[in-house]
Amino acid sequence: MNRTYCGIAALILTIALCVGGVADYVVACRNVREGVLRLHITADSDTEEAQEVKLKVRDALLESGAAIFNGSVTAEEAQERLEPYLADIEKTADGVLRENGFDYTARAYIVNEYFGVREYDDITLPAGCYTALRVALGSGEGKNWWCVMFPPLCLPAASAKEKDDVFAVFSGNGERVVKAEGGYKVRFKLVEVAEKLMEKLRGE
Repeated sequence: MNRTYCGIAALILTIALCVGGVADYVVACRNVREGVLRLHITADSDTEEAQEVKLKVRDALLESGAAIFNGSVTAEEAQERLEPYLADIEKTADGVLRENGFDYTARAYIVNEYFGVREYDDITLPAGCYTALRVALGSGEGKNWWCVMFPPLCLPAASAKEKDDVFAVFSGNGERVVKAEGGYKVRFKLVEVAEKLMEKLRGE
């Protein structure tokens, strides 16, 4: 089975690399993934109550942890910079859960996990594995809320200048990827299929 997946993934990537400019695109996608730090909050379940409290936890974390969600922590230094805050993040989340009558708790940790193609306002992020601060509420099996910690997009009401600064983080083709410019958007699906196959292989 693994050989089959490897063969399919290799074939898809070979086809992709034969399409004009896609080789540069694949490299640019990798550079984007390596440069982005994400926040990923998962609810205990998909019930209305669990989804509502997830958003309350989100609001409390962004308010109390503005110092770490303001773009000062990069993906490269996430483990070192965020580790000291994990217990405080869990404490804040647990407080919100208790206040709303839930008896389960939260777990915060740094993870490298797979995301599909996601759009955040006018920014598009390619599929693949990203470094993320994950906050799992209870079982963590419910629908998630996510944002980008670096470059800083988690805090609300980003100004036009701040968005320009975000784009500036992704130099060269990286900027074209997140803006989905130059025909790059039509290549997302092909690369996403290959990334999904590779992720399945990594999990087996």
